[in-house]
Amino acid sequence: MRILWLGAAATIVGVCGASIIAAEGALVIRARPAASPRAADDLARQTDSTWQLAYVTTRDAAVLQGWLFTPVRPNGAGVILLHGVGDTREGMMSHADFLVRAGYTVLTPDARGHGESGGSFITYGVLEAEDVHVWADWLFARGVRRLYGLGESMGASILLESLAREPRFRTVVAECPFATFAEVARFRLARASGGPEWAFRPITALGFTYARLRYGVDLTKASPLAAVRAAQTPILLIHGQQDRNIPIAQSRELAAANPKWVRLWEVPRATHVNAFGVEPERYIREVLGWFDGQ
Repeated sequence: MRILWLGAAATIVGVCGASIIAAEGALVIRARPAASPRAADDLARQTDSTWQLAYVTTRDAAVLQGWLFTPVRPNGAGVILLHGVGDTREGMMSHADFLVRAGYTVLTPDARGHGESGGSFITYGVLEAEDVHVWADWLFARGVRRLYGLGESMGASILLESLAREPRFRTVVAECPFATFAEVARFRLARASGGPEWAFRPITALGFTYARLRYGVDLTKASPLAAVRAAQTPILLIHGQQDRNIPIAQSRELAAANPKWVRLWEVPRATHVNAFGVEPERYIREVLGWFDGQ
């Protein structure tokens, strides 16, 4: 009997420990490389545009930083580009390139907890959705008349979640988003271990409890699905069928939740956020056509 109790205790300790490790790994980006201003200089030179540093302060006093690119002949529209987890604004330069060439004013912020933006931890949209709203206010105050958004992976998920807070988006493009953070957390734990997803429900539940107690954030609210269900903003989802990071089932779930307002482009040969690399000409045509039509 004692052995059984010891085994049970060891299992509980192990689950709790794994939950804390998983939560800390998800919430805190330990290595935070900064975007190189040379990338902004290069883009401005190649597109004959100008760029400047952009700063906003959020409700919780985090100072966020980004780059703003202004084309020679702006069309009056602005696009917010949101990068994925562990990346910086520099990761969105290829998207900024074709958008600036098309006349869009482009903002590429570092997400909170990334790059040179403030914030000691990330929340996968719980706080970042409000950050998007703050950036939107900043853009409108500088003459932007029409607002669009494009995000990748975590940035795509944040963008979708922001629709509940920012109704001024004419339309958005989200590549490889998750439906809920809970779903994708279980998927990644299962992929890493080779076990079934259902086995990781206790770990994710305890990890979410730890996040709420330690950081005051409720990760169950990190739900693009809830925002998409209520959305009345046209949404273009893009997802590679070979994505092993966030499975395409996540975008299919989002599309099915609101077919009136959501269109899904599945890219057969693309992996995670790889659609632009696989089909660059069609990618540009799809995004610009989606924006121009709204």
